[in-house]
Amino acid sequence: MKRLLCLAVLASTALVLPLAAKRGGEGSARLQLVEAEIEDLLKAQQTGLATSEQIVRMYLARIAAYDQAGPHLNAFMHVNEHALDVAHALDANRHPGRARRPLYGIPVVLKDNVDTADMPTTAGSVALGGSIPPDDAFITRKLREAGAIIIGKGTLTEFANFLTAGMPAGYSSQLRQQLGGGLLVGYGFNPFDPRPDPRPLLNDGRPALSPGGSSSGPGMAVAANLAAVGVGTETSGSILSPGNQNLVVGIKPTVGLVSRDGIIPITADQDTAGPLARTVADAATLLGVLAGFDPGDIATGACLTPGNCFDDYTQFLNKRALRGARIAVPHFGYWTDNSGNVNLSVEQQQVMKDAIAVLRAEGAIVEDPHEISTQQDLINFPGCGALPIPPVCSTVLLYGFKRDLNAYLASLGPTAPVHTLADVIAFNSAHASVALKYGQVLALAADSLNTSPGSADTMRYLHDRALDLSISRGGLDAIYNGPDGVAGTHDDVDAILFPANRGANIAARAGYPSIVVPAGFVPNPAVPPPPTSPPTPFPAGFNARPAPYGVAFSGRAFSEPRLIGLAYAFEQATQHRVPPSSVPPLSTDHVGR
Repeated sequence: MKRLLCLAVLASTALVLPLAAKRGGEGSARLQLVEAEIEDLLKAQQTGLATSEQIVRMYLARIAAYDQAGPHLNAFMHVNEHALDVAHALDANRHPGRARRPLYGIPVVLKDNVDTADMPTTAGSVALGGSIPPDDAFITRKLREAGAIIIGKGTLTEFANFLTAGMPAGYSSQLRQQLGGGLLVGYGFNPFDPRPDPRPLLNDGRPALSPGGSSSGPGMAVAANLAAVGVGTETSGSILSPGNQNLVVGIKPTVGLVSRDGIIPITADQDTAGPLARTVADAATLLGVLAGFDPGDIATGACLTPGNCFDDYTQFLNKRALRGARIAVPHFGYWTDNSGNVNLSVEQQQVMKDAIAVLRAEGAIVEDPHEISTQQDLINFPGCGALPIPPVCSTVLLYGFKRDLNAYLASLGPTAPVHTLADVIAFNSAHASVALKYGQVLALAADSLNTSPGSADTMRYLHDRALDLSISRGGLDAIYNGPDGVAGTHDDVDAILFPANRGANIAARAGYPSIVVPAGFVPNPAVPPPPTSPPTPFPAGFNARPAPYGVAFSGRAFSEPRLIGLAYAFEQATQHRVPPSSVPPLSTDHVGR
């Protein structure tokens, strides 16, 4: 159905759109869809250069050409068959008041764990295949109210990469089933090198260049210009990782900035949705729509405090934001392994050094290195994994997965295909040939816990959660508060700079925000210096293409305005974002007059 819809749109689009030679900027009568920003698309509609329906047709044409043909990216789990109808209605109802909405007529891809009442929401699981929620997620409603068109649901690592251990990013059993159920299908492919891995023991169909996860599909779709912007979700790294891997901007917000209502969870303690975009400006625009108080999500009560949440983050875009900014760069555990051995490749180290040089040239005060005082404690208290659960590890994610997934499934009502985590496990076991290519060890471990009030597992969870917060916030706040240890004084540190998504864990446990920004390319695979063992090389003649690499700015709770300013200043000074060559402009990508 998805393939036929897209091919039909591709055929009709060629008859609709006139051609133009280049992307149009301000005052231009031309629009080039590839790398077009929200501002360009809004201006094209406002000036009559293109209708919302035309813009949707253009994106659908690219989806047809590159997602289900050509490189077969598999960024979409489901393409919205009503997208053109929605666009047509927006065009018919256009008037100055409505058209000023920030995403009017803008096609957005949602990760397929965000509820949509008009499309399935599966989390990539065959156990939820075809599950259509009774209503939209809170953020889905906000997007529609802002004028956005949900062009489709993006693929993801199954259950946001919390079903099992060792599942490649971008793989899911639901995608595998939709692609025919074969042994080598079910994977999303990075548009910067959309080929399967040929290496022995890794040649099970997985991509040679990881798309990152678990918000793989939105990251791939945005990078390949199959949608204007995307919405991912993160518990620990799931926005930052695909942002890094696909050379796009990813914002993981403070927990409580964005409602989690109607999002298939791992744990409410750390879950949040956030933007994936090709520019910091577009990510800021999208964040302003997503953020805000939801009476149904207690964590967003923080948005009732003035200065915590905003409906327009573009006001914080500032090319000079780095002047006088204080930025810390921890090495232990981020440039190194847990023993202190450097495990960034020479090229990854150079990306970081170049980024630091840019920060200093733009006027920032960079403290390099500046270690996190509780890093060893964080290393000594990892998240728990498969059974048997060790006595010293954090049960927060396992406990939350059972507690919160059961609550979400119950909200679907009696017609839902499964009603509990135990049902998911049983369904997978009964359909193991499709559902369990990589097992379900995390689901089994989570379901073994007793989440009843007062149980031993509940008491341990409460202890582990308190320790998570103490270690993560204690270490981060000690840096942010500066040498005097007092927040809000002249010596405060504005942000911590991490390589790629390596700082995701500590910020996620704390509930603090991070923004990843493109910073360059490195060889694939990355080869760390000795004594770290090198990865398996690709066979002769494969010629792996360079991998995108980013840097992440992380800050204290509700510091998104400052982080957006810093990220924007870095982006404008470097301009590392380029479109992938595997998905070039189509003849239908141009419109002009």
